[in-house]
Amino acid sequence: MTSRAHKVNIGVVDTLLELRRNNDTLCTDYAWAYGAFIQRASIPAKKAELIQFCELHTKKRTKTYDILLRWLIHPNHQESWPISTTSNTQFIGFFHPYCNAGGGGEHIDATKEQIIAQVEARFNISLDPKSLHFVFLKRRRLVEDAAWPRFTLLGQSLGSMFLAWEALSQVIPDLYIDSMDYAFTFHIVAWITKGSIPMGAYIHYPTNNQKVGHTNRGDVAGSLVLSRGKMWYYRFLIYHYSMALSRPSFIMANSSWTKNHVDAILSHSDPVMNVMHFLNPLFIFRLFATTLKSKKLHANSASKKPETNIVYPPCDTREMAQFSLDERERIILSIAQFRPEKDHPAQLRAFAQLLADHPTYTSGSSSVQLFLLGGARNADDHARVQSLRDLAEELEITPYVQFIVNASYPEMLGWLAMASIGLGAVVGEHFGINVVEFMAAGVIPVTRASSGPLHDIVVPLDGEATGFHAHDLQSFANAMHTVLSMSKSEQRAMRTHARTWAVSAFAEEHFVEGWEAAWKGWVV
Repeated sequence: MTSRAHKVNIGVVDTLLELRRNNDTLCTDYAWAYGAFIQRASIPAKKAELIQFCELHTKKRTKTYDILLRWLIHPNHQESWPISTTSNTQFIGFFHPYCNAGGGGEHIDATKEQIIAQVEARFNISLDPKSLHFVFLKRRRLVEDAAWPRFTLLGQSLGSMFLAWEALSQVIPDLYIDSMDYAFTFHIVAWITKGSIPMGAYIHYPTNNQKVGHTNRGDVAGSLVLSRGKMWYYRFLIYHYSMALSRPSFIMANSSWTKNHVDAILSHSDPVMNVMHFLNPLFIFRLFATTLKSKKLHANSASKKPETNIVYPPCDTREMAQFSLDERERIILSIAQFRPEKDHPAQLRAFAQLLADHPTYTSGSSSVQLFLLGGARNADDHARVQSLRDLAEELEITPYVQFIVNASYPEMLGWLAMASIGLGAVVGEHFGINVVEFMAAGVIPVTRASSGPLHDIVVPLDGEATGFHAHDLQSFANAMHTVLSMSKSEQRAMRTHARTWAVSAFAEEHFVEGWEAAWKGWVV
C-alpha cells in the first residue's frame, strides 16, 4: 500500500473517530472496520485508540463486519468485491464448486460471461450479470474422487471444509446455501461467522447407508479386522454427517425419495458414537460440533432439527407443452449425460430385447429406432460413448441406434417433438428432470421403477396412467412394446394425462414458491 493510501485511510479514520466522540453511532462500524484494516496494514498512527475501539465492537454483526472478515482472512481480495457498504443489498451465497460444469461435474476453466452463456444455451435461462458474482475456487480437486483413493467420502468431506474456507475468505454472504450436499461446510461457516448468518441446504442426493455402501474389496472382505474397521469407519461418517446436516436453518429436498433419506439421517442415533464423540481426545471434532448458532437464529432450541421440505427442481415446460400430441414417429428417445450411473448399456440391451421379441420392428413401416442424446463432458465420457457404440455392434442393433452427443437445447426440443417413447434406466434416480420433460413434450415415459420417477413423477393422474415402470430388461422391452402397440387414441390419452401432470406439478412457479417459503424470514 502506498503512503498516499495510508494518508487517505488515516484521514477517514480521524474523521470517523471524531464523529464517534460526538456519539454519532452511524459511523461506529465504519470506524471499527477502518481501524482493523489499518491495524492489519501495520500503520502505527492511532493504533492504540483504534484497537481499544475495535475491542468494544467485536460482537456487532453488520455488513461492514463481513467486509472486515474478508480483509482479515484474505486481504488480497480487498478491492475485488464489487459491493458498497452504504447499500442495503443482501447477498445469497450458493456453495456449488461445479457450477461452471453445467451440472455434469467436468473441470472447465470458464469466465463469468461463459458460464452465463452456457446456462442460457443448455437450460434456456437468462441471467443478469449485474446480479451475480462468481468466486472461483482453486482447490476443487480436494472434493474429487481422484484426490482420495482411500477413505474417499471422509476425504471429500474434509476437503469440502477447506474449500468452504477458501470461498469464505473471499465472500461472507448474508445467507449461505449448500446445493451439492457438502454438509460438513456448515461447520466452517458457523465457525468463521460465529453463527451469525443463517444456512440452508438444497439436497439432491444425500450421503446415506446406501451411498457409502458396505461392499468390500477382496482383501477387506477376507479380513475380519479390516471388515470391522470399515464398519466403524462408515458408522463414524454417518454419525458426523447427521450432526453436520442438523446445523442449517432450513433444508429442501428435490423429491420424496431424497426427503425420506434426509429425515432418516436427521433422526439417526448412535449412543456408542455419542460417548466416543464427547470423550474424543481429538478436540477438533468437538470444536466443529460445538453449537455456534446465534440466539437470533435459534431462539427456540439449539438442538432442534431442521424440517425437510420437498421442492421439486424447476422444469421449464412451457415450450414443450406446445408440441403436438399426434403424428409421432416410432422413435425411442433417451436424454441423459453419458455418465456411468445413467446405465446406457441397460437401455441398449432392453432395446435389443425388444427387437429380438418383435423382429417386425426392424423393417418396414413398423420399424423402430433408438436415439441416445446426451452430453459428453470429457475424454472419459467420449470413450464411454465409443464403448456404447461397440456394445450396439455386439448386440447387432447398430442400424437401429443413433448417438447424438452434446446437442444444443433447440436440437433436444426437436427430438422431443418427434419421439414416441422416453427411456430412462437409472437406478436410484433421485428425481429425473428428463422424465418430466418427456411427459411435458408428449413423450410417453418408460422408466426404472425406483426413486423419483416411481414415487413423484410417473404417477397416476385421476386414476389414469401417465407412463410405465420397469425393473429388468424384459419388463422394459414389454413396456416399450405396449406403447408401440397402443392405438392412436390410447396414446393420445396417455400423453395428455402425462403432460397435464408434468405441467401442473413441476412448473417453475412451484419451484420459486418452494424456495421463497424455505428462506422466508432468513433474508429481509
